[in-house]
Amino acid sequence: MDDTRGRLTRDGIRIYEDADFAGMHKAGRLAAQILDDIIPMIEPGRTTEEIDAEITRMVEAAGAVSATIGYKGYQHASCISVNHVVCHGIPAAKVLKDGDILNVDVTVIVDGWYGDTSRMYVAGNLSRKAERLIQVTHDALMKGIEAAKPGNTFGDIGNAIQAYVEANRMSVVRDFCGHGLGRVFHAPPNVLHYGRAGTGPVLEEGMFFTIEPMVNLGRPETKVLADDWTAVTRDKSLSAQFEHSVGITADGADIFTLSPAGKFHPTY
Repeated sequence: MDDTRGRLTRDGIRIYEDADFAGMHKAGRLAAQILDDIIPMIEPGRTTEEIDAEITRMVEAAGAVSATIGYKGYQHASCISVNHVVCHGIPAAKVLKDGDILNVDVTVIVDGWYGDTSRMYVAGNLSRKAERLIQVTHDALMKGIEAAKPGNTFGDIGNAIQAYVEANRMSVVRDFCGHGLGRVFHAPPNVLHYGRAGTGPVLEEGMFFTIEPMVNLGRPETKVLADDWTAVTRDKSLSAQFEHSVGITADGADIFTLSPAGKFHPTY
């Protein structure tokens, strides 16, 4: 869908209007509600394709549209990335085992607006090392969001995330990043989760984008499997990711994808 709202910065980043925040909140809330509602399904013995089928049903029941079904040939309403899968895991007949950690990523279109969010879950019992990875990844996202305010740069966001993750002796994935969105799925800017403070475009009120750090227990390198979607850690180390969609206001970041039930973090 073309988007002609607002104006473009010299970096090609669209500046949205105050009235547009309501549309993003509506779309973001539905995506977050779906991620709340699938919590009872995340258990050992369940397959990722069963979870995706329920997400598809929920999107349709809400009168919304999945942004991912048909996107570049993709045929599912979610990406479900288990253990050492970094992102873009394809739902399949894979059965979840006790202790598996997984990221579920959902994007919906509501009245032309895109709501994009992902969060971590655990099937059964959470191991100590996985719990620590999930906590660091969650907190890194929130530190990135804290840096997202007018006058700061996108490099400030990336630097806040990278510094925190590396201080905890983990690594930030470099091969994937956040992105602008609004009435399109992906738009400028690329939101890197690493970088130098003070570099990159300056944040302005009305910018909409995702922040979605992927953090590995081991090294940062990834590879994409033969299906052209599934990205995994090269060293087979565990990976975690959290994602929010945000809009820049006069005093910071307005999070569009907050969990209605307060269950964004799996140890709620």
